[in-house]
Amino acid sequence: MNLKNEKLIRCINLKKEYELGDYIISAIDDVSFEVYKHDFIAIEGPSGAGKTTLLHLIAGLEKPTQGEIYIEWVRTSDLGEEFMTLFRILNIGFIFQSFNLISSLTAEENIEFPMQLAGFEEQVRKERVKQLLNKVKLIERNEHLPIQLSAGEQQRVGIARALANDPSIILADEPTANLDKKNSEIIANLFNELRDEGKTIIVSTHDERILNSAYRIISMEDGKIIKDTRIKEIPNFEGKIIKEIQIPESIKSLSSNEL
Repeated sequence: MNLKNEKLIRCINLKKEYELGDYIISAIDDVSFEVYKHDFIAIEGPSGAGKTTLLHLIAGLEKPTQGEIYIEWVRTSDLGEEFMTLFRILNIGFIFQSFNLISSLTAEENIEFPMQLAGFEEQVRKERVKQLLNKVKLIERNEHLPIQLSAGEQQRVGIARALANDPSIILADEPTANLDKKNSEIIANLFNELRDEGKTIIVSTHDERILNSAYRIISMEDGKIIKDTRIKEIPNFEGKIIKEIQIPESIKSLSSNEL
């Protein structure tokens, strides 16, 4: 591995449990691993293995029952909802299996929404939306509502939305699941582009095209990591202009006790 690649994400002894009546369901069971900058990790495993839950924990969409998550030096697992939302808006693009588009907004409005939350000016937002619609090959569908788009087109809008604020980290939950061959190929190629741009990517998938493009494959079963294999070395991105993690002053000013 290129020693210049730095650790970006650290997951330490993660556990996630859910209460179901009198029962405790363990979704993540003592998971620890590290992610280097610019890595492309594919997570595979059967349904119920804990892949989605692990992605949600890293994104701060859920809190671990036990354990810690660090992104850069920030212990994100302990951030309050307001601070975590701000951190995620600036640094993490999440691609949902179920798309999670806002049904009342057009394709371009869905893509623009995260930029509004981040405070970008209108002209900047409009130019960025156009770039992203071209990137996902949907420029002619910009004014369509989600209900007017196919499943594959909705997922491509979801990918464009995840990229809106140019995040350093991309998390994706089965992005090609149940899609036709054409859309699956377009999306797999998009991940190759993001990989080559130096994004740090973690994607749960059964798609052989994405698995073959990954630098590292993690296998999960029953909430545990059962195998972690480095397939390819992380390329050297030295000299390339790649957006770094943005840590807002409001989070920097928190004491270690508050984090």
